[in-house]
Amino acid sequence: MEGQNYLGIYLGKDGATVVCLGSQGRGRDVLGCFSVSLEQQRERNISADMSELARLITKGCAERELEFSEVAVALDCSMFMQHNVHSEFKDTKQIAQTIRFDAEEALSTDISDVAIAFEVTSRGETGSELTVFTAQRQLLSDLLASLQSNNIDPVTVEPDVNCLSRFVLQNVSLPEDSHPLFAMLSRRSGYFISFAKSQQAATVRTFLVGRTQDKGDLLARQIPAAIALSGTAEPINCLKVFDSTDSVNCQQLSNKLGIEAGSLDLAQCAAVGRDVLADCADTVEFAIACGAALAHLEKTRSTSFRDDFMPYQGKKMRLQKTLKFLSVSVCVLMIALGMYVTSQLLQQNRYHRRLRDKFESEYSAVMAGQRLPGGIKPGVKKLGSVSRRLKSEKGPIVDDEALSAKLRLVLEAFNKCSAPTKLDIDTITITAKNIRIKGSTSGRGSTRRLRTAISGVGLKILTDNIGAKGKRDTFTITVVPAK
Repeated sequence: MEGQNYLGIYLGKDGATVVCLGSQGRGRDVLGCFSVSLEQQRERNISADMSELARLITKGCAERELEFSEVAVALDCSMFMQHNVHSEFKDTKQIAQTIRFDAEEALSTDISDVAIAFEVTSRGETGSELTVFTAQRQLLSDLLASLQSNNIDPVTVEPDVNCLSRFVLQNVSLPEDSHPLFAMLSRRSGYFISFAKSQQAATVRTFLVGRTQDKGDLLARQIPAAIALSGTAEPINCLKVFDSTDSVNCQQLSNKLGIEAGSLDLAQCAAVGRDVLADCADTVEFAIACGAALAHLEKTRSTSFRDDFMPYQGKKMRLQKTLKFLSVSVCVLMIALGMYVTSQLLQQNRYHRRLRDKFESEYSAVMAGQRLPGGIKPGVKKLGSVSRRLKSEKGPIVDDEALSAKLRLVLEAFNKCSAPTKLDIDTITITAKNIRIKGSTSGRGSTRRLRTAISGVGLKILTDNIGAKGKRDTFTITVVPAK
C-alpha cells in the first residue's frame, strides 16, 4: 500500500539516487531504486540544477510506478560541514534552544545564514558533546523549493553520513566482542563510522575522494586519524571496508595498519540482488538513500536540517485541509437538512391550513343557530340564564307531542284568517302553561276576526292587549287549549 512505502533520496550537486522501501510485517522490501544525473555543463547554477534533479526524480518514480507516503532526503557531504561542539546542557530541548549560540562561539563566525542539525554523542558531568552539521540556508531553500514544485515534500533533510550509519546499524550484524571501524568509499566521498556502547550515537566522519587517487593509500593515511578522533573507550579491533570501485586490497591495508581488515558487501547486507541495483550508479549512495528511508520505516530519531530551517508542515497541512473539507461538508449537510425539514414543516402547515379552511366552511354550514361565543364565561352565563328560566316555570315541561298539537291549533287559526286580515306574526312564545302570540292585522275588525278564528279551533284566550300602530292594529294574545 502507498501508506506503507517510504522514499529515500541521496541528493548531490549533480546527481541523485532514489530508493523506495516498503514494509511487510517486520521485514523491509526494496520496491525500486534508480539514479539520475545532470549532463556535464561548463557553467552550473545550483537552483537550476536542483530543479532539474527534482524533475528527473519525479519522472523516474512515475516511470517505475513507485508510490509512497513520506520522503526523506540525505544531503551529500559536499553540501554541509561537520563540527564538534560542547554544550553545557544535558537535556535535548535545552541543547536545541542554545545550539546556535554554542556553535557560533565554537566556530567564531556568524551563523545567521546557516541551518544547524546536531546529534548528541555523549553526556557527562560538564554537559554534552555534540556533532553539529551546518548547511547554507539558501542552498536548502533552493533544494526544498525545487522538490516541492515537483510534488515532493521531504519530511527530513539529513547529512548523508547519518543515513549511512543508520543503514549499517540496521542491516550489518557483527559479533558482540568486535568493535569495528566501517570505511566506505563511493565514487566521490569517503565515510568513517564507528559504534561504541559508551556513546549514544555513532562517531562519523566524511571526506572527499578524488577520481585519480589510490584509495588504498588514502585509507591507510585517513584511518589512523579516524581511530584517534573516534574517542571510544573500546579499542577498534577490526576494519570493515567497502569500495564501490572494488580497488582496495584489504590484506595489504591490514598489513599496513596492523588491524584486521575485511570487505563488506552492502548489497548483501540489504538483501537485494545485483539486478535490483542495476539502475543505481553507486552502492554506497544506494545505502545512504536506503538509510534515509529507514528513518521513517524504523521510527528512529533523525538529525534533520528541517528542524531548524523550514520545518516540515506536510502532515499539518493535510490535517488542516481534511478538517476544512469536513467542516464544509458538515455545514452543507446541516444546511441541506435544515432546508429539507423546513420544507416538510411548510408543507404540513399548508396542508393544515387548507384542511382548516375547508372544515371551517363546512362546519359553519351544518351548525344551527348562532355561532358559539368566543369564550367559556359567556356560554356558562347563558346556560345559567336558561336554567333559571326553566326552573321558574311552573308545572312540567310539555313533551314534543303536546307542543306539536298546540302549534297545529295555532296554525289552523292563522290559516283561516290570514288572507283577509293581512295577518303579520312577529313572535310566538310557547311555554308549559300557555302560548303567547304577538303580531298585527290590517285593522280592528281583522283583529276581532282573528280572535274568533282562535276560539273556533279549540283555544281559549286568557288575555289580550290590542293597540294601534300607524294604519295597522297590533295585538298580544295569550291562549291556552280549551278544556
